[in-house]
Amino acid sequence: MHTTPDERIHPQLHLNSYGYYLRRRFGYRISKVNVDAGFTCPNRDGSKGSGGCIYCNNVSFSPKETQAVVPLEEQMAAGMAYHRVRLGSEKFIIYFQKYTNTYGSVELLSDLYRRALDHPDVIGISVGTRPDSLEDDALELLTDIAKTKYVCLELGLQSMDDVILTNINRGHTLDDFIQAVKRASGRNFDICAHLIHGFPGESADEFLKAADLMAALPIDSLKLHQLHAVKGTELAELYRRGEFTPLTLDAYVATVADFLELLPPRIAIQRLYGSAPLDICVAPQWGLKNNQMWYAIVNELTRRGSWQGRRAVGN
Repeated sequence: MHTTPDERIHPQLHLNSYGYYLRRRFGYRISKVNVDAGFTCPNRDGSKGSGGCIYCNNVSFSPKETQAVVPLEEQMAAGMAYHRVRLGSEKFIIYFQKYTNTYGSVELLSDLYRRALDHPDVIGISVGTRPDSLEDDALELLTDIAKTKYVCLELGLQSMDDVILTNINRGHTLDDFIQAVKRASGRNFDICAHLIHGFPGESADEFLKAADLMAALPIDSLKLHQLHAVKGTELAELYRRGEFTPLTLDAYVATVADFLELLPPRIAIQRLYGSAPLDICVAPQWGLKNNQMWYAIVNELTRRGSWQGRRAVGN
């Protein structure tokens, strides 16, 4: 156990975990329930690009129960039942996860979001989207919902290097992300950023620069993810051709621990790793379950006698 002056840092986890943040804010255990609302992505349907990002196969991060053919309410019921049993959760945040969940008319968005919020055990929504797919009317809708419910807007940046963003067929720039964050800030809802480490041509030192970027922006929480290749993606083909070398587990754990040391304690950590079903995961295959990945990083901070924000500017 370490001693840190910041009460936001969990004493055993050595970081400000999102679950710890939610419990401090609401006073009870809350779980996120993933749903698939049937959206597509402007980087897949031709409006921005086609084929999507080179690593994107949504099966890799979407539970089987969250398929758009299943009505939203049924997906919610299944997810909430699972978390009640597994974690004893009392209340829930419905996470609109798959593809770009502001990519539709404001009427469609309002219908979906408010249907999710109609359930008495749902305290809020989390909406995953792209920084270039955030229209003003969607922002105003989320602002209105945030007057009475918890709202988290999740923006995928993935890399702050525009060359990497081009190479992975991301379809937006770093400036698109920065402008989206600025437009979304000050609206009484949380903003979460997504980052991936391990892109071809990216060094650990280059990735660590993103900690300073997160610190400089009004970001409330963060998801970190190792780059992994899954079947059916261009990245998997690059791996087979020897053009993508995945990170080792030790390298990823060390760099994420370094990243956390540079990240201010005010930013809650929603995720420290990515996982994919074994039957579609091509590389890397680290052989760890989800909780083992989480604790590999927590144990590295423990070994160092360190914690999130230890080396952050102004701590």
